[in-house]
Amino acid sequence: MTPSVTIDFVADVVCPWCALGATALGQAIDNLAGEVSVELTFKPFELNPDMPAEGEHALQHMMRKYGRSAEEVAARNEMVIARGQAVGFRFDLEQRSHFYNTFDAHRLLFWALQEGRQIELNKALLRAYFTDGQNISDHPTLVRLAAEAGLERARAGEVLATGAFAREVRELEAFYRGHGIDSVPALILNDRQLVSGSQSVEYYEQMLRQIAQAPVEA
Repeated sequence: MTPSVTIDFVADVVCPWCALGATALGQAIDNLAGEVSVELTFKPFELNPDMPAEGEHALQHMMRKYGRSAEEVAARNEMVIARGQAVGFRFDLEQRSHFYNTFDAHRLLFWALQEGRQIELNKALLRAYFTDGQNISDHPTLVRLAAEAGLERARAGEVLATGAFAREVRELEAFYRGHGIDSVPALILNDRQLVSGSQSVEYYEQMLRQIAQAPVEA
């Protein structure tokens, strides 16, 4: 019998380290197909819950929020781009001009989980934002991305228009922050082991093997 592992991947879709971690983890899961069965769920975390609808210019945001100089931001971006190339994820941080509010994207991801298309939507959101520089707080953009991920376009529009799943997303965000998670990505394995930060494909493979072989606690 193939051992199984559950992963709650706490993340935000404007977090580059979350994009790196999700990409590397996905590759690790594929590499261990037939050896370890993984149930992966993305959980909401807003880096900027008070971000206005129009967003904030990316450079200005990084300088204001983290106290970095323009040169430090540029150096960090180069590091992120290189890390992305290593795992096959393309960052175009000139196209990605702004940080946007992600609450509606998280509501859509919550719905997509129920429809069995959450992983596909998460990939579409990350690509749209980091590679294509799209506004992932814009409802028409979100509806289009949902359709590209195999979800029903009309229902996606209804979810966004009605505020569906807002309470559920808020409750999940409060739960994880209440349990000490204040930065992402954060991976919770089998509801008992926490792995913080973006790691390599090899690290995730070793992690999955170890947790799959660990004895089940009574």
